[in-house]
Amino acid sequence: MQATSGGIDFGTSNSTVGYAVGGQPRLVALDAGQVTMPSAIFFDFEEDRTFFGRTAIGRYTENVEGRLLRALKSVLGSSLIHEKTRIKAHSIAFSDIIGSFLLNLKEKLEEGRGAPVDNIVLGRPVHFVDDDAAADSRAQDELESAARRRGFRNIAFQFEPIAAALDYERQVAREELALIVDIGGGTSDFSIVRVSPERAKSVERKDDILASHGVHIGGTDFDRLLSIARLMPELGYGTPTKDGKRNLPVGYYNDLATWQRIHLLYTARAMGDLRQIRYEAARPDLVERMIAIVAERRGHAAAALVEKAKIALTSQPETTIEIALPDERLAVPVTQAQMNEAIAATVERVRRAVADTLASAGVAREQVTALFLTGGSTAVPLLNSSIRQMFPSASVVDGDMFGSVGLGLALDAWRKFEG
Repeated sequence: MQATSGGIDFGTSNSTVGYAVGGQPRLVALDAGQVTMPSAIFFDFEEDRTFFGRTAIGRYTENVEGRLLRALKSVLGSSLIHEKTRIKAHSIAFSDIIGSFLLNLKEKLEEGRGAPVDNIVLGRPVHFVDDDAAADSRAQDELESAARRRGFRNIAFQFEPIAAALDYERQVAREELALIVDIGGGTSDFSIVRVSPERAKSVERKDDILASHGVHIGGTDFDRLLSIARLMPELGYGTPTKDGKRNLPVGYYNDLATWQRIHLLYTARAMGDLRQIRYEAARPDLVERMIAIVAERRGHAAAALVEKAKIALTSQPETTIEIALPDERLAVPVTQAQMNEAIAATVERVRRAVADTLASAGVAREQVTALFLTGGSTAVPLLNSSIRQMFPSASVVDGDMFGSVGLGLALDAWRKFEG
């Protein structure tokens, strides 16, 4: 059977895969009939099996004994990529864990396509790592290596905002100067692209891309900031020691609020340090909550509840983060205004990055005729409104929040390998 091509959007929070037939892209159902799949792996110790996506998260939240890993894309280009993490009796490198996830995506893509897929276009952020070209190059090399070890032979990369632009271009009726804003779980990427029905016929689009820029800011950062602002104080963060001379150390609180660092708490040393912190705390009862979460390995579950609260606050003014502890049910109220306050400085960094993209392109705000928003984090109200306010005269197009990049990658793969 002839090998075919496809695209993979391996995201920090969610992933999609797709392919194109006759230049018409489509996404493959990955998980429970849905085309998006959470980028999550659960190593089930009870059944000695590995689960992916919603099933992985479901088994973890059902308290099945095992290990959940999320936000795997965040370790690319970092020192963590070659480190090993303990999975039952084995130590497995994060590069191999990413490879396992990519293999699952490959199998789903081939099942949907009904043919082997040797040729792939992988999406990548404009910057895997901010202000470090060497680390950024390593991140792409690490992702390519993981994909090649799982059977892909011909591998190309495309910037995620450019892929989104390719998807958007399918609906334009005239030439537009478009600012593509793609804000996902781990990165915020921007491109200024000339799009039109005529330009869409060209495979090489380098001259149509006036500028691309990105920063390592995304939904997981908003989760972390919301957690630090609202949940962690209920666990002792920001409270003083008994003598009142200083506040408690913040390191373990930052770890608990950060998906890819939560596993660092599950060691004897960390537990010993937390018990010492409890002894020194003016409010040992709060630190006891922290210890309970870590002792029961409920850190990822707590982070998921914070993420759920963030999502709720995109459409309602207030919600509650509720966590079941051994001796109480902790209920932390949180409002949209409080979330806005927590993320305001980070949103301003995104605005500055947008301005830098315009400057790189030599384009004034008034020249942008279309603003194309994609990526799950564009639903965050403060972020969405802040970017829209920068371009009052542009038409605003809300793309497929989770599918635009995947569709564009599928189309790009068809043009590169089959068209």
